[in-house]
Amino acid sequence: MEKSNSKFSKEQLIELLQVLSLLFFIGGVFGFIYEELFYRIDLGYWVKRGTSFGPWIPIYGFGSMLIFIFTYIFRKRPIVVFSLTCIVTAILEFTTGYMLDKICNLRLWNYNEEILNFGNIGGYVCLRSILFFGVSGLLLMYVIYPIIKLFREKFNKLVYNLVCFIPSIIFAIDFGINVIVF
Repeated sequence: MEKSNSKFSKEQLIELLQVLSLLFFIGGVFGFIYEELFYRIDLGYWVKRGTSFGPWIPIYGFGSMLIFIFTYIFRKRPIVVFSLTCIVTAILEFTTGYMLDKICNLRLWNYNEEILNFGNIGGYVCLRSILFFGVSGLLLMYVIYPIIKLFREKFNKLVYNLVCFIPSIIFAIDFGINVIVF
């Protein structure tokens, strides 16, 4: 995804959308697995996390896309990637949690009630989550994204397009059903 000049070509824009689509899906599933495991340890029993029917949590998908967007140009500098990831995800998590709470009267997470909640700000964000997201950003940029690039190079265009966009369509249907049902 190298940029040749200051403007994106149509192909580069499509490639970016494909990568972001995959990162949204992978990040959402990763977040679901992380939260399932974390709350199993924290509460001692399994709790279905997320608001979707599928095994994904959208804020992790959006976080993955933001991490990629904000850190891509710094990908050769892991410390900067880690630091920017911490900042971007802290802002995303705090803003989302605060807005859902204050505008929608909906509290989807509350770090006041969890283990390892040091550095807690209003229950919306805590140091543990920020550091976890920082490490996850490194995983995303140095493991997941190179796998996506390799996958794009090894498979034909149709297969790659299907793998990129079918999960997005499934998520959109899931989201639509949630809006209608709830």
